[in-house]
Amino acid sequence: MTPGSPDRYRTLTAPVRVETEVRRSRFACDLRPVSSEAAARGVLDEVRAESRDAGHHCSAWVLGPDASTVRSHDDGEPSGTAGAPMLDVLRGRELTDVVAVVSRWFGGTLLGTGGLIRAYGDAVAAAVDAAVLVIMRRRDGLVVDVPAADGARVENALRGRSDTTVDESRWHATGLVLQLAVEPGSTGAVEGVVASLTSGLGRVSPGHPQWVATRDPG
Repeated sequence: MTPGSPDRYRTLTAPVRVETEVRRSRFACDLRPVSSEAAARGVLDEVRAESRDAGHHCSAWVLGPDASTVRSHDDGEPSGTAGAPMLDVLRGRELTDVVAVVSRWFGGTLLGTGGLIRAYGDAVAAAVDAAVLVIMRRRDGLVVDVPAADGARVENALRGRSDTTVDESRWHATGLVLQLAVEPGSTGAVEGVVASLTSGLGRVSPGHPQWVATRDPG
């Protein structure tokens, strides 16, 4: 991901839960999309409440389009054997706005430092493999206001553009207002279409940037 102002990032569409077993120790990874640290902590609290009999609830999360917020916790496992390898998987798969919580039920056999690192990392990797991933792409927001006589033509023309999505269409007393999400760099082309179809009477102004989901082909 590009630091600072990324134009895309990868996340998942829905929660997944996958269980793995290593030498009779059971690991359950809850992997969920989240948008804030409060939400991530809420997931951790929920998993703890649902799996009170587990010996550990280790966690890791990555947040923000630039993946700038990262946290991990070993929850009583030897330092660096749980949260860190979990976080390594999330970052290695270039995921963000995601939290992973791995609950462990001890099976009676010590796994050792290396075994724990592999087990926790593999638990998260299995959950990522089971998840449906999406690429979130940044689009610029535009507001288009055109006279009523030109509204239908302008809307049809803009809906026909591959770089433009019409999010909202609203008629008012004298015309039509369209809320658009456009690919970065496409504002000039949209302005040209509006000007041409309205003889210069249409107005294009900035709106709110948006993130649009597209299926991750990987």
